[in-house]
Amino acid sequence: MHLLSWNVNGLRAMLKKGFSEWLGEQNPDIMCLQETKAQREQLPPSWQEVEGYHTYYASAERKGYSGVAIYSRPRPHKVERSFGDERFDDEGRVLIAYYDEFTLFNVYFPNGGASPERLDYKLGFYESFLAHLTPRIARGESIVLCGDVNTAHGEIDLARPDDNRTVSGFLPEERAWVDRLVASGFLDTFRLFEQDGGHYTWWDMRTRARRRNIGWRIDYFFVTENLRSAIKDAFILPEIQGSDHCPVGLTLAFDGAGRDGSSQTKGS
Repeated sequence: MHLLSWNVNGLRAMLKKGFSEWLGEQNPDIMCLQETKAQREQLPPSWQEVEGYHTYYASAERKGYSGVAIYSRPRPHKVERSFGDERFDDEGRVLIAYYDEFTLFNVYFPNGGASPERLDYKLGFYESFLAHLTPRIARGESIVLCGDVNTAHGEIDLARPDDNRTVSGFLPEERAWVDRLVASGFLDTFRLFEQDGGHYTWWDMRTRARRRNIGWRIDYFFVTENLRSAIKDAFILPEIQGSDHCPVGLTLAFDGAGRDGSSQTKGS
């Protein structure tokens, strides 16, 4: 099963930059988007329901802001648009899709850089979300968590750590939350395959940082430990343009009939 995740920084803009063709070339089983910045009705009809995919959107009440989407060849048993805390439901940041093999969380975590109030909002979101996950992990649920976490975990995950220790996205309390997420039972899948630095998923467009690869790794696929044996690959696609983020990917394979990860096992 091939999964991709991408903060597209505006889906309508991306559709003008060849996103349809790129998605067709990649042909993922599941495509997760963040920062779609659109309600479903604002999209062209062909993107309100995407051909070949079951299509799900969670949109912010404020137009042109936030939003997440899932395009899935296998049909989920159920899809939810909240993790149960109403304080965070109006920004369209969460889609939860339930499959036979795992539960998928596609999350666009808040950015805390705009003001102290937004940092408080981000940290509150972090705490509430982890509190939601904890009992599910304790029950042994298999979880895939992807999206824009808006925090670089370690010094290896951004080009200039010393310059950013007081910047939201690399604050000690934000990084400590990622520590707690990992300690609760999640694997950072990319780091299972790549231990070196220089691999990033976001670059500041204003300073043309992408040309110099002065970036941050803030987009992730995490999975619970009980999915370790299913992980076949995890990767970043830095060459893919169109957003200030690039896509990240995960390949899973499951043993047994109907669990081989192919799209045919689930229908489309």
